[in-house]
Amino acid sequence: MFTGLIQTTGTVADVKQDGQNAVFVIESSISGELHPDESVSHDGVCLTITECTANQHIVVAVQETLKKTNLRQRKPGDLINLERALSLQDRLGGHFVQGHVDTVAVCTEKKETDGSWEYCFSYPHSFADYVIEKGSVCINGISLTCFDVKPGQFRVAIIPYTYAHTNIRLVEPGHQVNLEFDMLGKYVVALAKQYFSASHP
Repeated sequence: MFTGLIQTTGTVADVKQDGQNAVFVIESSISGELHPDESVSHDGVCLTITECTANQHIVVAVQETLKKTNLRQRKPGDLINLERALSLQDRLGGHFVQGHVDTVAVCTEKKETDGSWEYCFSYPHSFADYVIEKGSVCINGISLTCFDVKPGQFRVAIIPYTYAHTNIRLVEPGHQVNLEFDMLGKYVVALAKQYFSASHP
């Protein structure tokens, strides 16, 4: 479980194919603090550490993960948002994030607005029930608030700190980002659909 508050960024040092899987070597300031079997969010994707050294760690993304996320596009030199798993002693500053990406969204607009930045993203209409005005959404592992919500589209505002300390600053129109919808919202929608189906057979 994560919060969507990025701790640092890492750099993809290498990407290797292992059958249908991709093995990522990540270089970061927290790699030396990690240990094998630890779960770490990489651009919003929960991946398990398999090896680590003082400044690098290795994770493996299986085919299903590569199909549903933008990790399939990652190459050496790319910047990755990193967050270690939530501790019970931590403050929940963002929102509950599982690290289970639902789909990818596409940036359709990026503009500076007097010191902050505004992005517009489009996503598959089949997920429209999960996005509400002023609701939470996780983009590349970053906990953000939606506004100007329309079916299959929403906007987010990025403050200077987030812009400077995450890879959101590198996202441009046409780029894909990982999208995880609010976990509590997904449960509410699922329960509502079950209730409606039971009440109206």
